Amino acid sequence: MTTAPTLLGIDLGTSSVKVVLTDPTGSVLTQADADYPVDRPHPGWAESDPEAWWAAVRDTVRRVLAQLPGAAPAGIGLSGQMHGVVLCSAEGRPVRPAVLWADARAEDELTVYRSLSPEVLARLANPISPGMAGPALGWLHRHEPATVASARYALQPKDWIRARLTGRFAAEPSDASATLLYDVLTQGWDETVVAALGIRRDLLPALLPFSGACAGHLRTEVATELGLPPKIPVAAGAGDTAAAALGSGLFEPGTVQLTIGTGIQIVTPVGPPTADAVHGPHQPVTHLYRSATRDGWYAMAAGLTGGQTLDWVRRMLGVEWSELYAAAGRDARPDDPVFLPHLVGERTPYMDTRLRGSWTGLNARHDRAALLYSALEGVAFATADALDALPGIPTTGRDLRLAGGGTTTPAWRDLLANVLDARLHAVDVPAASARGSGLLAAQAAGMLTAPELTEVARPHTTLIASPGARAELLRERRALYLVTLRTLRPLRSPS
Repeated sequence: MTTAPTLLGIDLGTSSVKVVLTDPTGSVLTQADADYPVDRPHPGWAESDPEAWWAAVRDTVRRVLAQLPGAAPAGIGLSGQMHGVVLCSAEGRPVRPAVLWADARAEDELTVYRSLSPEVLARLANPISPGMAGPALGWLHRHEPATVASARYALQPKDWIRARLTGRFAAEPSDASATLLYDVLTQGWDETVVAALGIRRDLLPALLPFSGACAGHLRTEVATELGLPPKIPVAAGAGDTAAAALGSGLFEPGTVQLTIGTGIQIVTPVGPPTADAVHGPHQPVTHLYRSATRDGWYAMAAGLTGGQTLDWVRRMLGVEWSELYAAAGRDARPDDPVFLPHLVGERTPYMDTRLRGSWTGLNARHDRAALLYSALEGVAFATADALDALPGIPTTGRDLRLAGGGTTTPAWRDLLANVLDARLHAVDVPAASARGSGLLAAQAAGMLTAPELTEVARPHTTLIASPGARAELLRERRALYLVTLRTLRPLRSPS
């Protein structure tokens, strides 16, 4: 039995929730998780039932509390999948399934964005993509007006969980800045963009000041449902990428962290945007979002390949994950097939939903091991494409921090180090997003000041992989990959 102070962190992922109990320094004491489905009722759609999220949260909170008898959390923090849309009533009841970040139905809404003036687009400071909340919400207004009319709020996924906990409906900057509805200079909803998309302005809730702010207190009836003390403070919470950066102590500009999960995320802290920087000559291909700290920002290169592409390869070729990752240790050969991993389009740096995957250059001596290896190689090349687009990062002699469960195999890490021409350092922080949510809970509960938060979040890192003899051949292989990508890429530019 424990009587020491504990915090509860809830990390609402795309297909599962992870709940942790931490101490005030963010050390994870125990954790549990639960899955829920992602529904795809039509090609290009991705939806989930928010009530399935809540059922998973409820059951997982109870399980994690049972693992640490006597724990009475002093606060609750939240982390969540980004870019989604939950339409709900004034009481918080969902009026339709949530539209998720992996949903591509809102392609036509991008024409509205492209019709905006350069000055308005510059204020968004982010590439235009159909998976963001703004285009998705515009699509819902056009195609499901009756459903939208029945809704009172449009929330990000973790904001809906917070509303369920506290009864308060609000947004916060780390998620709001990723909606394509947010002016990065004024740090508020962009009224011009909202009006251009035909979005009801009253659907967008008020913005809390930052992720660690206390957003309300746990309702008594919900506390009973979860087995928690009533009226404990609940943090505003953060988008999962911002929470992971906090949980892994990513604060210093120039520090870069790579996570390969369902997709690819490469994050580096940056200074706040200025009008001169925002109004540059080109549309961005990397993202600029508020961080989970009070005033911080980060730049992110984001790819749609990664785990979801490798899982498709694994299932199509009938292998377990261990066999797939073991193939990374195979030496590259000049005549290996080239794999383009863009099964669902791509974000950084191409911003093209029409990109598709392929194996090319197949010959009769290729076997399953060659296909598995080339798939890993192709995902590594897509990661290099994204890394090269991130501003302020050197092209050679790079150091990257490595996080996430998709990069734990030594052979796979070695392949990444050689393709990226980077020294890779493991971050000793399991469940970084969940840990970040626990740290936000401590801040909301008044147990950590901002300077203390920065200090306790700093992790231990270990050098785990460096470029070696394979790098030269892999540079040649990547050049062939890029030629293949340019050759097979659809000729029609997005309109």
